[in-house]
Amino acid sequence: MSEFLHEECGVFGIHNRDGSDISIRMYYGLFALQHRGQESCGIAVRRGNEIVCHKGMGLVAEVFSPAVLSGLNGSAAIGHVRYSTAGRSVYENAQPIVTQYSKGAISIAHNGNLTNADRLRSELSEKGAIFQTDTDSEVLAYMIAGNRVKTHSIEMAVAEMMNVVRGAYSLLIMTPGKLIAARDRFGFRPLCIGKIGGSEVFASESSALDAIGAEFVRDVLPGEIVICDATGMRSVTPNPPGKPSHCIFEYIYFARPDSVIDQVSVYEARFRAGRLLASVHPVEADAVIGVPESGMDAAAGYSHETGIPFVRGFYKNSYVGRTFIKPEQSMRLEAVGIKLNPIRGTVSGKKIILIDDSIVRGTTIAHIVGMLRKCGAKEVHVRISAPPFLYPCFFGTDVPTGDMLIAKANTIEQIARQIGADSLGYLDIGSLSRMIGDEKHEYCDACFSGDYPKGSVDDKEEPKKQ
Repeated sequence: MSEFLHEECGVFGIHNRDGSDISIRMYYGLFALQHRGQESCGIAVRRGNEIVCHKGMGLVAEVFSPAVLSGLNGSAAIGHVRYSTAGRSVYENAQPIVTQYSKGAISIAHNGNLTNADRLRSELSEKGAIFQTDTDSEVLAYMIAGNRVKTHSIEMAVAEMMNVVRGAYSLLIMTPGKLIAARDRFGFRPLCIGKIGGSEVFASESSALDAIGAEFVRDVLPGEIVICDATGMRSVTPNPPGKPSHCIFEYIYFARPDSVIDQVSVYEARFRAGRLLASVHPVEADAVIGVPESGMDAAAGYSHETGIPFVRGFYKNSYVGRTFIKPEQSMRLEAVGIKLNPIRGTVSGKKIILIDDSIVRGTTIAHIVGMLRKCGAKEVHVRISAPPFLYPCFFGTDVPTGDMLIAKANTIEQIARQIGADSLGYLDIGSLSRMIGDEKHEYCDACFSGDYPKGSVDDKEEPKKQ
């Protein structure tokens, strides 16, 4: 189990109406979502009644060369960047998934995690389904294909699937005639709609729309199915949506700061988190520094609220990929030093406030505090722009089971001693709505509160953290 929380997957799609070359737009759209997954990536393209796909292990720039992209133009395309929260990190599990069935070809790109996937997979296997992967996404593909044989349209097949599955999913589905976007009825995972030159664009984050010059239109609503075909774009909401439960950790850590998710600016949310931290956990110090990248905006907010200078405390090596070799557990902390190194002149002889987004097991933050001490910091006061992790997440965030969480078995004071900090303060759970900036905004904070949205977990199956 790694100390680091990992990003979600990311999806991106274009329904091409102006005959332009969409391969480059797909490339840059996925490139803008690279932070959400660095294990594998892929693009599936529609050409007439055929769907062709290229995918591979590694980063977008590694998998897609100019030569490969030259063969990926068509009337529609969907793409995916992956971090595995369910299923192994192997080529077979890379997305999009392309399946042939009696009605033709179908391709799926999925962000999220199903809580009843094991039961559904077992039921499908008993009916003769042969699975090529161990991902939730293939379960969705089989269900949609099976439903399509019995219904009048692909969107009806998707609606039938949504009646049965539980958990989190933002989906892009492509057939020879349609491109469909669907979001689970709680809206756990983000998904938005854009337009460029008359073509519809779908993306996990609005920053990916910006990357290709597309105009943001709106977010896909919880429980909504959006259909793009030759007649235009339309939407249906066949099932009543649940209570909106947008993942709070998108705003704290996962999303890019230049994204706007469900009408909330990610940067502004993080800046407010820093200001709230300063109001409830003030301390005298000489400088505020943030752990790159997601701790930086909260650090700026803390500095703004207190007047304590915000300085750059670390150099982050941007050329070290997140998949660089760590052959042994003993090397993982050394790997932190390869990616992150204190700037001695800004910390030596000073009392430092160190802002980070979360503590999982405590090993990494302890190492970072130790690096600051080694560089001569007189005091290190750690402030975390989220509440303590106390419960696992079943919806696609890589929060481990409770016995791996340092906050589950330790008090704040005990954690501070274990990580070597002079003091420690977390954002309290009651401040999350103020961080969002809208007390009416509904979100899921189950990893902090244990309050899982009603109906999000299959009553017949206890979800397992994968």
